[in-house]
Amino acid sequence: MSNSSSIRHFLLLALADTPQLQLLHFCLLLGISLAALLGNGLIISAVACGHHLHTPMFFFLLNLALADLGSICTTVPKAMHNSLWDTRDISYKGCAAQIFFFLFFMGAELSLLTIMCYNCYVSICKPLHYGTLLGSRACAHMAAAAWASAFLNALMHTASTFSLPLCQGNVLGQFFCEVPQVLKLSCSHSNIRELGLIAVSFFLAFGCFVFIVFSYVQIFRAVLRIPSEQGRHKAFSTCLPHLAVVSLFISTAAFAYMKPPSLSSPSLDLALSVLYSVVPPALNPLIYSLRNQELKAAGWTLMTGWFQEH
Repeated sequence: MSNSSSIRHFLLLALADTPQLQLLHFCLLLGISLAALLGNGLIISAVACGHHLHTPMFFFLLNLALADLGSICTTVPKAMHNSLWDTRDISYKGCAAQIFFFLFFMGAELSLLTIMCYNCYVSICKPLHYGTLLGSRACAHMAAAAWASAFLNALMHTASTFSLPLCQGNVLGQFFCEVPQVLKLSCSHSNIRELGLIAVSFFLAFGCFVFIVFSYVQIFRAVLRIPSEQGRHKAFSTCLPHLAVVSLFISTAAFAYMKPPSLSSPSLDLALSVLYSVVPPALNPLIYSLRNQELKAAGWTLMTGWFQEH
Protein backbone atom coordinates (compact mmCIF):
# COMPACT_ATOMS: atom_id res chain seq x y z
CA MET A 1 0.00 0.00 0.00
CA SER A 2 1.35 3.38 -0.97
CA ASN A 3 0.06 6.87 -0.49
CA SER A 4 0.22 9.90 -2.73
CA SER A 5 3.28 11.28 -0.96
CA SER A 6 5.33 8.22 -2.03
CA ILE A 7 4.14 8.19 -5.65
CA ARG A 8 6.74 9.72 -7.95
CA HIS A 9 5.23 8.64 -11.26
CA PHE A 10 2.23 6.97 -12.85
CA LEU A 11 2.07 4.23 -15.46
CA LEU A 12 -0.14 5.04 -18.44
CA LEU A 13 -2.04 2.54 -20.57
CA ALA A 14 0.08 0.93 -23.27
CA LEU A 15 -1.58 1.37 -26.65
CA ALA A 16 -0.13 -1.88 -28.02
CA ASP A 17 1.75 -4.99 -26.92
CA THR A 18 4.10 -5.43 -29.86
CA PRO A 19 6.73 -3.06 -31.34
CA GLN A 20 5.02 -3.19 -34.74
CA LEU A 21 1.68 -2.04 -33.33
CA GLN A 22 3.40 0.58 -31.21
CA LEU A 23 5.03 1.99 -34.34
CA LEU A 24 1.65 1.93 -36.10
CA HIS A 25 0.02 3.85 -33.25
CA PHE A 26 2.88 6.34 -33.30
CA CYS A 27 2.36 6.94 -37.04
CA LEU A 28 -1.41 7.32 -36.60
CA LEU A 29 -0.99 9.79 -33.75
CA LEU A 30 1.66 11.68 -35.72
CA GLY A 31 -0.66 11.98 -38.71
CA ILE A 32 -3.59 13.17 -36.58
CA SER A 33 -1.50 15.68 -34.65
CA LEU A 34 0.10 17.08 -37.82
CA ALA A 35 -3.32 17.45 -39.44
CA ALA A 36 -4.62 19.24 -36.34
CA LEU A 37 -1.55 21.49 -36.10
CA LEU A 38 -1.65 22.36 -39.80
CA GLY A 39 -5.41 22.95 -39.93
CA ASN A 40 -5.72 24.97 -36.74
CA GLY A 41 -2.48 26.84 -37.40
CA LEU A 42 -3.76 27.81 -40.84
CA ILE A 43 -7.04 29.07 -39.37
CA ILE A 44 -5.20 31.15 -36.75
CA SER A 45 -2.83 32.63 -39.34
CA ALA A 46 -5.58 33.33 -41.89
CA VAL A 47 -7.85 35.06 -39.37
CA ALA A 48 -5.00 37.02 -37.77
CA CYS A 49 -3.61 38.23 -41.11
CA GLY A 50 -6.88 38.70 -43.02
CA HIS A 51 -8.42 41.99 -41.97
CA HIS A 52 -11.67 41.15 -43.78
CA LEU A 53 -12.00 38.13 -41.44
CA HIS A 54 -12.04 40.28 -38.30
CA THR A 55 -15.69 39.46 -37.57
CA PRO A 56 -17.29 37.81 -34.51
CA MET A 57 -17.62 34.43 -36.23
CA PHE A 58 -13.95 34.25 -37.22
CA PHE A 59 -12.83 35.73 -33.89
CA PHE A 60 -14.50 32.86 -32.02
CA LEU A 61 -13.19 30.38 -34.60
CA LEU A 62 -9.66 31.64 -33.90
CA ASN A 63 -10.19 31.06 -30.18
CA LEU A 64 -11.57 27.57 -30.90
CA ALA A 65 -8.48 26.78 -32.98
CA LEU A 66 -6.26 27.85 -30.07
CA ALA A 67 -8.20 25.57 -27.72
CA ASP A 68 -7.92 22.68 -30.21
CA LEU A 69 -4.17 23.17 -30.54
CA GLY A 70 -3.76 23.27 -26.78
CA SER A 71 -5.85 20.16 -26.13
CA ILE A 72 -4.14 17.97 -28.70
CA CYS A 73 -0.67 19.17 -27.66
CA THR A 74 -1.48 18.25 -24.05
CA THR A 75 -2.20 14.55 -24.64
CA VAL A 76 -0.89 13.32 -28.00
CA PRO A 77 2.87 14.14 -27.78
CA LYS A 78 3.29 12.14 -24.57
CA ALA A 79 1.39 9.20 -26.09
CA MET A 80 3.61 9.38 -29.18
CA HIS A 81 6.74 9.46 -27.01
CA ASN A 82 5.57 6.42 -25.04
CA SER A 83 4.71 4.47 -28.20
CA LEU A 84 8.04 5.26 -29.86
CA TRP A 85 10.25 4.57 -26.84
CA ASP A 86 8.17 1.70 -25.41
CA THR A 87 7.60 3.35 -22.04
CA ARG A 88 4.55 4.12 -19.91
CA ASP A 89 5.93 6.53 -17.33
CA ILE A 90 4.65 10.01 -16.56
CA SER A 91 5.80 11.96 -13.51
CA TYR A 92 3.43 12.90 -10.69
CA LYS A 93 3.75 16.62 -11.49
CA GLY A 94 3.51 15.89 -15.20
CA CYS A 95 0.28 14.01 -14.62
CA ALA A 96 -1.19 16.87 -12.61
CA ALA A 97 -0.15 19.36 -15.31
CA GLN A 98 -1.65 17.18 -18.03
CA ILE A 99 -4.98 16.96 -16.21
CA PHE A 100 -5.06 20.71 -15.61
CA PHE A 101 -4.30 21.72 -19.19
CA PHE A 102 -6.57 19.06 -20.66
CA LEU A 103 -9.52 20.24 -18.56
CA PHE A 104 -8.61 23.86 -19.27
CA PHE A 105 -8.63 23.49 -23.05
CA MET A 106 -11.62 21.13 -23.12
CA GLY A 107 -13.63 23.51 -20.94
CA ALA A 108 -12.70 26.44 -23.16
CA GLU A 109 -13.70 24.44 -26.23
CA LEU A 110 -17.15 23.67 -24.86
CA SER A 111 -17.73 27.30 -23.90
CA LEU A 112 -16.54 28.54 -27.29
CA LEU A 113 -18.74 26.04 -29.15
CA THR A 114 -21.70 27.34 -27.15
CA ILE A 115 -20.79 30.95 -27.95
CA MET A 116 -20.43 30.08 -31.64
CA CYS A 117 -23.91 28.59 -31.54
CA TYR A 118 -25.20 31.84 -30.06
CA ASN A 119 -23.43 33.73 -32.84
CA CYS A 120 -25.17 31.55 -35.42
CA TYR A 121 -28.53 32.05 -33.70
CA VAL A 122 -28.21 35.84 -33.62
CA SER A 123 -27.01 36.08 -37.23
CA ILE A 124 -29.95 34.05 -38.54
CA CYS A 125 -32.79 34.77 -36.11
CA LYS A 126 -31.95 38.35 -35.06
CA PRO A 127 -29.89 39.83 -37.91
CA LEU A 128 -31.00 43.40 -37.20
CA HIS A 129 -29.60 43.19 -33.66
CA TYR A 130 -26.36 41.44 -34.63
CA GLY A 131 -24.16 44.53 -34.37
CA THR A 132 -25.59 45.38 -30.94
CA LEU A 133 -25.50 41.90 -29.40
CA LEU A 134 -22.15 40.89 -30.86
CA GLY A 135 -20.07 44.05 -30.91
CA SER A 136 -16.31 43.91 -30.49
CA ARG A 137 -16.48 44.55 -26.74
CA ALA A 138 -19.20 41.91 -26.20
CA CYS A 139 -17.19 39.35 -28.19
CA ALA A 140 -14.04 40.08 -26.17
CA HIS A 141 -15.98 39.72 -22.91
CA MET A 142 -17.52 36.42 -23.98
CA ALA A 143 -14.17 34.98 -25.06
CA ALA A 144 -12.53 36.13 -21.82
CA ALA A 145 -15.36 34.56 -19.80
CA ALA A 146 -14.91 31.28 -21.68
CA TRP A 147 -11.18 31.09 -20.95
CA ALA A 148 -11.53 32.30 -17.34
CA SER A 149 -14.29 29.83 -16.47
CA ALA A 150 -12.28 27.01 -18.07
CA PHE A 151 -9.21 28.00 -16.01
CA LEU A 152 -11.15 28.03 -12.73
CA ASN A 153 -12.86 24.72 -13.53
CA ALA A 154 -9.53 23.05 -14.39
CA LEU A 155 -7.83 24.45 -11.28
CA MET A 156 -10.68 23.31 -9.04
CA HIS A 157 -10.74 19.75 -10.40
CA THR A 158 -6.96 19.35 -10.43
CA ALA A 159 -6.55 20.62 -6.86
CA SER A 160 -9.42 18.45 -5.62
CA THR A 161 -8.17 15.30 -7.37
CA PHE A 162 -4.55 15.53 -6.23
CA SER A 163 -5.45 16.43 -2.67
CA LEU A 164 -6.81 12.90 -2.22
CA PRO A 165 -4.63 10.13 -0.77
CA LEU A 166 -3.77 7.47 -3.36
CA CYS A 167 -3.24 3.92 -2.15
CA GLN A 168 -4.37 1.70 -5.03
CA GLY A 169 -1.08 1.69 -6.90
CA ASN A 170 -0.02 4.00 -9.71
CA VAL A 171 -1.37 2.29 -12.86
CA LEU A 172 -3.81 4.37 -14.94
CA GLY A 173 -6.15 2.72 -17.43
CA GLN A 174 -5.79 5.50 -20.01
CA PHE A 175 -3.12 6.73 -22.44
CA PHE A 176 -3.11 10.13 -20.72
CA CYS A 177 -3.83 11.34 -17.19
CA GLU A 178 -7.52 11.82 -16.56
CA VAL A 179 -9.54 12.59 -13.43
CA PRO A 180 -11.67 9.38 -13.37
CA GLN A 181 -8.55 7.22 -13.74
CA VAL A 182 -6.76 8.96 -10.86
CA LEU A 183 -9.88 8.68 -8.68
CA LYS A 184 -9.78 4.91 -9.11
CA LEU A 185 -6.48 4.95 -7.21
CA SER A 186 -7.92 6.84 -4.26
CA CYS A 187 -8.56 5.09 -0.96
CA SER A 188 -10.46 7.99 0.60
CA HIS A 189 -14.19 8.45 0.86
CA SER A 190 -13.57 12.15 0.29
CA ASN A 191 -13.42 11.42 -3.43
CA ILE A 192 -17.17 11.99 -3.22
CA ARG A 193 -16.19 15.68 -3.24
CA GLU A 194 -14.49 15.30 -6.62
CA LEU A 195 -17.35 13.18 -7.95
CA GLY A 196 -19.65 15.99 -6.89
CA LEU A 197 -17.52 18.49 -8.82
CA ILE A 198 -17.68 16.22 -11.87
CA ALA A 199 -21.46 16.08 -11.52
CA VAL A 200 -21.65 19.89 -11.34
CA SER A 201 -19.45 20.19 -14.44
CA PHE A 202 -21.63 17.62 -16.20
CA PHE A 203 -24.81 19.55 -15.50
CA LEU A 204 -23.15 22.76 -16.72
CA ALA A 205 -22.09 20.96 -19.89
CA PHE A 206 -25.57 19.53 -20.24
CA GLY A 207 -26.96 23.05 -19.82
CA CYS A 208 -24.71 24.19 -22.68
CA PHE A 209 -26.00 21.32 -24.80
CA VAL A 210 -29.64 22.17 -24.02
CA PHE A 211 -28.95 25.81 -24.93
CA ILE A 212 -27.36 24.68 -28.19
CA VAL A 213 -30.25 22.36 -29.08
CA PHE A 214 -32.83 25.06 -28.25
CA SER A 215 -30.90 27.58 -30.35
CA TYR A 216 -30.75 25.20 -33.28
CA VAL A 217 -34.46 24.54 -33.09
CA GLN A 218 -35.00 28.28 -33.47
CA ILE A 219 -32.36 28.42 -36.22
CA PHE A 220 -33.95 25.60 -38.22
CA ARG A 221 -37.40 27.16 -37.88
CA ALA A 222 -36.01 30.41 -39.26
CA VAL A 223 -34.08 28.64 -42.03
CA LEU A 224 -37.14 26.70 -43.21
CA ARG A 225 -38.88 30.03 -43.77
CA ILE A 226 -36.16 31.18 -46.19
CA PRO A 227 -37.76 31.16 -49.66
CA SER A 228 -34.50 30.46 -51.50
CA GLU A 229 -33.42 26.82 -51.64
CA GLN A 230 -29.81 27.94 -52.01
CA GLY A 231 -30.12 30.06 -48.86
CA ARG A 232 -31.57 27.16 -46.90
CA HIS A 233 -28.80 24.85 -48.11
CA LYS A 234 -26.11 27.34 -47.12
CA ALA A 235 -27.59 27.79 -43.64
CA PHE A 236 -27.95 24.04 -43.06
CA SER A 237 -24.46 23.26 -44.36
CA THR A 238 -23.05 25.84 -41.93
CA CYS A 239 -25.00 24.79 -38.84
CA LEU A 240 -25.36 20.99 -39.07
CA PRO A 241 -21.60 20.20 -38.89
CA HIS A 242 -21.31 22.43 -35.81
CA LEU A 243 -24.19 20.55 -34.17
CA ALA A 244 -22.61 17.19 -35.05
CA VAL A 245 -19.25 18.16 -33.50
CA VAL A 246 -20.91 19.47 -30.34
CA SER A 247 -23.04 16.32 -29.98
CA LEU A 248 -20.04 14.02 -30.41
CA PHE A 249 -17.90 16.05 -28.01
CA ILE A 250 -20.46 16.37 -25.20
CA SER A 251 -22.00 12.89 -25.43
CA THR A 252 -18.71 10.97 -25.40
CA ALA A 253 -17.11 13.16 -22.70
CA ALA A 254 -20.20 12.96 -20.49
CA PHE A 255 -20.42 9.18 -20.84
CA ALA A 256 -16.70 8.76 -20.14
CA TYR A 257 -16.86 10.82 -16.93
CA MET A 258 -20.29 9.78 -15.64
CA LYS A 259 -20.54 6.09 -16.57
CA PRO A 260 -20.70 3.60 -13.66
CA PRO A 261 -17.51 1.64 -12.87
CA SER A 262 -19.20 -1.60 -13.94
CA LEU A 263 -19.17 -0.36 -17.57
CA SER A 264 -15.52 0.63 -17.47
CA SER A 265 -12.98 -1.28 -19.56
CA PRO A 266 -9.61 -0.27 -21.07
CA SER A 267 -10.84 -0.61 -24.66
CA LEU A 268 -14.05 1.36 -24.03
CA ASP A 269 -12.24 4.10 -22.08
CA LEU A 270 -9.63 4.36 -24.84
CA ALA A 271 -12.24 4.61 -27.61
CA LEU A 272 -14.24 7.26 -25.75
CA SER A 273 -11.18 9.34 -24.92
CA VAL A 274 -10.07 9.36 -28.56
CA LEU A 275 -13.56 10.47 -29.65
CA TYR A 276 -13.65 13.53 -27.39
CA SER A 277 -9.97 14.44 -27.00
CA VAL A 278 -8.36 13.67 -30.38
CA VAL A 279 -11.07 13.61 -33.05
CA PRO A 280 -12.68 17.08 -32.52
CA PRO A 281 -9.39 19.08 -32.66
CA ALA A 282 -8.49 17.31 -35.90
CA LEU A 283 -11.94 17.58 -37.48
CA ASN A 284 -12.87 21.15 -36.50
CA PRO A 285 -10.54 22.80 -39.05
CA LEU A 286 -11.99 20.65 -41.83
CA ILE A 287 -15.58 21.28 -40.80
CA TYR A 288 -15.26 25.03 -40.33
CA SER A 289 -12.76 25.90 -43.07
CA LEU A 290 -13.77 23.67 -45.98
CA ARG A 291 -17.35 24.92 -45.76
CA ASN A 292 -16.43 28.58 -45.64
CA GLN A 293 -15.38 30.19 -48.89
CA GLU A 294 -13.90 33.29 -47.24
CA LEU A 295 -11.67 31.24 -44.96
CA LYS A 296 -10.61 28.91 -47.78
CA ALA A 297 -9.69 31.88 -49.95
CA ALA A 298 -7.72 33.53 -47.11
CA GLY A 299 -5.90 30.28 -46.34
CA TRP A 300 -5.04 29.72 -49.98
CA THR A 301 -3.75 33.28 -50.32
CA LEU A 302 -1.64 32.82 -47.18
CA MET A 303 -0.13 29.53 -48.43
CA THR A 304 0.60 30.78 -51.95
CA GLY A 305 2.21 33.92 -50.53
CA TRP A 306 4.41 31.84 -48.24
CA PHE A 307 5.53 29.55 -51.07
CA GLN A 308 6.32 32.54 -53.30
CA GLU A 309 8.49 34.07 -50.59
CA HIS A 310 10.39 30.82 -50.07
